[in-house]
Amino acid sequence: MATAPPRRLPIGIQTFSEIREGGYYYVDKTPHIERLVQQNKYYFLSRPRRFGKSLLLDTLRCLFEGRQALFQGLYIHDRWEWQTTHPVIRLSFGDGVLTRRKSLDIHIHELLNAQAESFGVSLRNTSIAGRFRELIHQTHQHHGQRVVVLIDEYDKPILDNILDPDRAGELREGLKNLYSVIKDADPHLHLVLITGVSKFSKVSLFSGLNNLRDITLLPEYTTICGYTDVDIDTVFAPELPGLDREAIRQWYNGYRWGGQEVTSVYNPFDVLLLLQNRQFGPYWFESATPTFLVDILKQRGVFTPRLDQWETEYELLSQFDVDDISTDALLFQTGYLTIQQIEEPLIGYRQYTLGFPNREVETSLNHALLPSLGMENAPRERRTLLKHLQQHDLAGLEAHLKALYAGLPHDWYRNNPIAQYEGHYASVFYSHFAALGVQVTVEDASHHGKVDMTVDFGGHLYLFEFKVVEQLPEGKALAQIQARGYADKYRASGKPMHLIGVEFSREQRQIVAFDVETQQPPA
Repeated sequence: MATAPPRRLPIGIQTFSEIREGGYYYVDKTPHIERLVQQNKYYFLSRPRRFGKSLLLDTLRCLFEGRQALFQGLYIHDRWEWQTTHPVIRLSFGDGVLTRRKSLDIHIHELLNAQAESFGVSLRNTSIAGRFRELIHQTHQHHGQRVVVLIDEYDKPILDNILDPDRAGELREGLKNLYSVIKDADPHLHLVLITGVSKFSKVSLFSGLNNLRDITLLPEYTTICGYTDVDIDTVFAPELPGLDREAIRQWYNGYRWGGQEVTSVYNPFDVLLLLQNRQFGPYWFESATPTFLVDILKQRGVFTPRLDQWETEYELLSQFDVDDISTDALLFQTGYLTIQQIEEPLIGYRQYTLGFPNREVETSLNHALLPSLGMENAPRERRTLLKHLQQHDLAGLEAHLKALYAGLPHDWYRNNPIAQYEGHYASVFYSHFAALGVQVTVEDASHHGKVDMTVDFGGHLYLFEFKVVEQLPEGKALAQIQARGYADKYRASGKPMHLIGVEFSREQRQIVAFDVETQQPPA
């Protein structure tokens, strides 16, 4: 009996037909698509890069074009009216880098020309808005069915120029000119879905399109892009032997567009490259991490331990525009932080707690931030830190960290905004450990309070408390860990615990006390 050929990993493939006809793995997203097309008409979806947005749009295109054979065996196959098809206008701004309004306008004209040619219609207008309007109207008339409009990477021309507000604003106005057509084209439209990384305000980019339903944070659509644990364990089951399943979860799972009650997802790009390369790596982070992100965090003096417990509100998560980019929105919409918890203390008022989605992002982002914290030779310093942790060498760890702080350049203290605050000591400390990839918990809570930082590595636990001696008498950091019983919650772990009080001096710019008490587990 012949065995089926092994399936292939669809790395970088965004064409639905190629995946279905080429023997690739496919995670069925058609249950979400069925809900999408039945509920509303105008949609907006924001997801970080490399999360499968383009594949989602191409799946919709094939569905509305009636390509039934491609959906054989999928959820939607027996639930779709295949005899009814709709023409699909698909515009993508994903290719190339556009830096001027003139270049953008030429690109849009080229997109509209290609679509008109494919539908067999001719465009007589000369303006972009007029030609897009004409394309929609004539396509509807020519095919006898209303049009589906799919727009991919709608914001990329703006994001590519975000460090130049004037240029970005110019490109935004060019895109607004195009998107403004959609509102008055309603009689000719069957469905509209606009996707991108960021969420610009409707006023700035979608003038008048007030019925555009944003599904980014709706619980029923949280898994419309990305892979779930169930997907990994079923669809990709043949690829898992030889890999540490729990490590896969810790490294790549954890993206949530809702609170703790919603299903978290993996970034597909990470999973597919892991399954191909058979080794863990920061695949998503290294693929296109924007330097402007690190620059903005440096300029704004972000306290890095706070990144894993970032409290915000909905308005700040959505506050993204050329002249007004909130740190919250930047970190969330680009995928470096995700939603960990949602609270609604008052009806209509929600508070969000953000945090790192997984080990890959926490490790990689802190690694990228270390130079902005004054650490110029981070790779060598990480090797030294790892050696001391592997050997549980507390004296070596103390010497290493003192040398680390002594090596921070004086210019960094003078020029870096975060150096003006006490938190910069803890920022360097936390980011150094987090960049190594060890398990770090910030402000780890117990019923007695919160210890500043806990590190779980190599079968040992390290509990750190930080103090500034200009504020308190020396020796108080370790005493606080002891007096408040921070270690009590860990006693059942059966691991040796090292209680470490670290005291800094702002005047000396140095660690002036590193007090340690080691507690062995009960025999």
